[in-house]
Amino acid sequence: MDGRISVRASGLLSHLPSAKSSLKMLDCQVPAHVGEQLYLSTWLPPVPSRAFDRLAASRMRAGLGWRTPDQITISILEDCPNRCLHCALPDSGRGLRLSPTQVQVIVDQALDMGTTLVIFDGGEPSLYDDLPTLVRGVGDRAISTMFTSGAGFSLELACRLKEAGLQAVNVSLDSPIPQEHDAMRGRKGAFADAMSAAESAISAGLLLDIYVVVRRENLRHLAAFHALAARQGAHELTFFEVVPTGRFYGAVDEVLQPEDHDELHRFVAGAGAPRIFSVPEAYRHFGCFAGRTWLHVAPDGDVYPCACLPNSFGNVFYEPLADIWKRMGRVGGGICPGRKAPDSSF
Repeated sequence: MDGRISVRASGLLSHLPSAKSSLKMLDCQVPAHVGEQLYLSTWLPPVPSRAFDRLAASRMRAGLGWRTPDQITISILEDCPNRCLHCALPDSGRGLRLSPTQVQVIVDQALDMGTTLVIFDGGEPSLYDDLPTLVRGVGDRAISTMFTSGAGFSLELACRLKEAGLQAVNVSLDSPIPQEHDAMRGRKGAFADAMSAAESAISAGLLLDIYVVVRRENLRHLAAFHALAARQGAHELTFFEVVPTGRFYGAVDEVLQPEDHDELHRFVAGAGAPRIFSVPEAYRHFGCFAGRTWLHVAPDGDVYPCACLPNSFGNVFYEPLADIWKRMGRVGGGICPGRKAPDSSF
């Protein structure tokens, strides 16, 4: 009655631990329906689609020990009007920016490796003049999404991105209280920009995800975040766990404790629409995705397991992305010392 779905699978491969865990994460969730397509999450390709078929095949291969970078984030530029206290990728001061040709080379290599989600990140991606061109270059083998603080994200840009093929916009939010959010962003008016971007995304027909970096300080706002996402018409609310890296390096007092995780999991389990994707909950099933299904490329071409782990494994301008990915695989579970995968087959 509340729009939740039941997910089941059959066949020999459905008994693999990775398949069971994936289904458990989607079961009893509230998907979005757009036209004749079903969106189980803003982070997943729609059903049916070529990209979803590729993702399903990738997850089955994972059960047989084959690693695929399902998700790649590309920081296309450093420019950003904000000074977020928790930024994992603070500006180097060099004004780095990938050219459209460079981005296309990266995207093409990732797609050939099996990637099904291409995320454009920054800095602030909305400030990149040729962003629709980058989106168009992804094609139908994967979906494309983007992060934004809201700065520079207009309705006109949203419509151009929708026409180019963008699936979803992740609007980042640190607090449902404007003054608190602006303080974390280091800029007055940041909250208003975020809400304007959310409205523009919905008006343009894009899927909207409200993206929250959860820390001990804003854990008290879980219900308020969910209510705000519902008011904005968001299709999903994502909770990501703060990582003490970048500008937040050393801020261990903000890292979630076991009792905080329990509170978060209880809230997520009892919430209805919009759907909540809790990354900490996903960690409980799969461990950290860095270097296992996630890949990140910085504006200088350096390649990392994820944006929160500043340990480059190579540069895409000097060697093939596939070779760098293989190098990460040889490191294995040592990539992220803070997470341990309970199911090594994923």
